[in-house]
Amino acid sequence: MFRTLVKTDALAVADQMVAVRYFELRTKRGGRRYSAEILVAPGDRIILDDDSMTNLEARASLLVPATLYSRLLASRPTAA
Repeated sequence: MFRTLVKTDALAVADQMVAVRYFELRTKRGGRRYSAEILVAPGDRIILDDDSMTNLEARASLLVPATLYSRLLASRPTAA
């Protein structure tokens, strides 16, 4: 089973652009599955999958900003 690249995109979050690659995979039963590979930073990827390309794009557009903002908050030192 091989993935086929069907679309590339870039999502803008504040002043940062995040690359997204969308793939299609044919299942053994002939169905389709879609996955998104979101490149947050070199060596730092998020993988999402769904049965629908439309749902996958919607999930990616919501998840990317939330992930970047949560990592920004987590990296800040806590007050003692």
